[in-house]
Amino acid sequence: MDGTLLTSIESAERVWSRWLRRHGLDPVKILPTIHGVQTLETITRLTIPGIDPREEAAWIVREEMTDLDGVRAIAGAVEFVGSLPDDGWAIVTSATRQLAEARLAAAGLTAPPLFITAEDIAVGKPAPDCYIEAARRLGKDVTRCAVFEDAPAGIEAGRAAGAPVVVITATHSHPVETEYPAIRDYVGLTTIHDEGTLRLASAR
Repeated sequence: MDGTLLTSIESAERVWSRWLRRHGLDPVKILPTIHGVQTLETITRLTIPGIDPREEAAWIVREEMTDLDGVRAIAGAVEFVGSLPDDGWAIVTSATRQLAEARLAAAGLTAPPLFITAEDIAVGKPAPDCYIEAARRLGKDVTRCAVFEDAPAGIEAGRAAGAPVVVITATHSHPVETEYPAIRDYVGLTTIHDEGTLRLASAR
């Protein structure tokens, strides 16, 4: 979702920068590592003495819920999502469901029929569990599902699940090296429905 259907980088990095400075950490070094990973996992990985990672993660989520300035849909995302069958797609995000719904609303995007959020998966991206579970709930073979991703952790999760990946680069400040097809946004991207199979086509 974040960086794939919408951009929340401005909001997330403002909140994380405040939190990191509170703990004497350098945002410049750490911010590149937060994207696409569950908040709790990132905090735990930092091994800050004397804190409760769950309490700190809850603080970050509360701050992100109230700081939605700059959250907006990636170009063409609203139209592209509108072309998908209701029973054929899901949002798989490292965000909590509450935060995901708030960001979708702020970006003018409709919530999907199926959400896989931080509450649903014990081990987050780059583990493949989230995509495997989404495919299971959709009643699909994960290797025949397309995964749209932007961050290295998410790309690796899609790869590990055995799914084809499409990399969205709208929020990238530097070129991403990947073996997967990469597109900037959804402008000109359409879906073709044929006997139960959905194919993607680009007008570009």
